Amino acid sequence: MALHRLTRTQVMGIVNITPDSFSDGGDFYDPEMAIAHAKQLVAEGADWLDIGAESTRPGAEPTSVDEELRRLLPVLSEIVKLGVPVSVDTRRVEVMREALNFPIAMINDVSALHDAGAMALCAKTGIAVCLMHMQGTPQTMQVNPHYEAIASQVFGFLLERAAACERAGIAPNNIVLDPGFGFGKTLAHSQALMHALPTLCAAPYPVLVGWSRKRVLGEITGHTTPKDRLAASLAVALRCVEKGAKILRVHDVRATVDALNVWDAFK
Repeated sequence: MALHRLTRTQVMGIVNITPDSFSDGGDFYDPEMAIAHAKQLVAEGADWLDIGAESTRPGAEPTSVDEELRRLLPVLSEIVKLGVPVSVDTRRVEVMREALNFPIAMINDVSALHDAGAMALCAKTGIAVCLMHMQGTPQTMQVNPHYEAIASQVFGFLLERAAACERAGIAPNNIVLDPGFGFGKTLAHSQALMHALPTLCAAPYPVLVGWSRKRVLGEITGHTTPKDRLAASLAVALRCVEKGAKILRVHDVRATVDALNVWDAFK
């Protein structure tokens, strides 16, 4: 898929193979359940599948490399056969290396290829990468996050990482940026980032956003259960599309595809 020539918004369906993700932890921990869920997401219209075997929710403890691979590989080996590009959500170079033995399309890294050797590995293999901004680590990111000027700091970080990737040999058209809503950011921070999102979307890289079922949407709506935040997720997804986002990473694929189709019909 030519990331630099995306002509419409893409929907990326989430496949969490974890017991502790904030929204659906444990629902698809069994490999057969995860594979069945991936097939369902494709049937519902997912353009991408994003598969992750380590939770990066606020306060999550790290998963060992061996455990992450134990969860990931049996599912990955099957979902790459489903006919849509597959993104692997990991921040560890050892996991990236094993995942790249399969025909995946992208590495989606919440740490923006911070692990030693990750950038060189992705450059060598020619894989697309998604670089996300996160203040701190999953364990600490929501402990009093602070910024002097959030938009310039977040966007500056992402553009610096993109430039580093290009210097390492990653093609510009293989780079996606994610501002990391909910990763080391309060509601006020997220509102400021949303206001400035067109600035990031004007950069020469597609922008991916992950708002689906996030806790900050619960702060706005009062819904404490993540699965009750569908309407809020759709509303903010459409706002992101309006501002220029090209990939929506979501749990609820069918509803998101329907919303986008109606949005396009009346645009």
